[in-house]
Amino acid sequence: MSGRQTVSMIVAMDRNRVIGRDNKLPWRLPADLAFFKKTTMGHPVIMGRKTYESIGKPLPGRTNIVVTRDRNFAAEGCEVVHTAEEALGAAGAESPFIIGGSEIYALFFPLADRLYVTSIEEQFDGDAHFPAIDPDEWKAIDTRPGTIDEKNVHPHTFVTYERIDGPRETRHDQ
Repeated sequence: MSGRQTVSMIVAMDRNRVIGRDNKLPWRLPADLAFFKKTTMGHPVIMGRKTYESIGKPLPGRTNIVVTRDRNFAAEGCEVVHTAEEALGAAGAESPFIIGGSEIYALFFPLADRLYVTSIEEQFDGDAHFPAIDPDEWKAIDTRPGTIDEKNVHPHTFVTYERIDGPRETRHDQ
């Protein structure tokens, strides 16, 4: 189909690919939250149940799609689905952002076309990780250093990657 969705992932991670601990972010970085809001606003966001519960409510200005194995789960103001295919279908023609957590990133990673990564140049303890970004499969197309100030004390860089072999519908995975 032409006009196919571009599937993007957006994530903040440390140098060891840690993205969370005890269902929370292990750092405070307001610049990343502002980047997340600006980048995802107006787009469908796809998240797992645990990520939804950690946020506690639907994100405003975005269609919120929650993926869960729990057939009885309900979330007011969200569309609840049970598979990756259902989630992409719920996004319609819009290009969705996958926003976590680790199980959802792993599920959608083979389908992703673009990654928006806030790379935090420190190490944190964590129990949730982002998949490895293979330089043979992904190319950095934009890199911007983040500003360190009294509110954003962790050195960080905003990096956008695109899959090297093009859109997933033209790939020939064996």
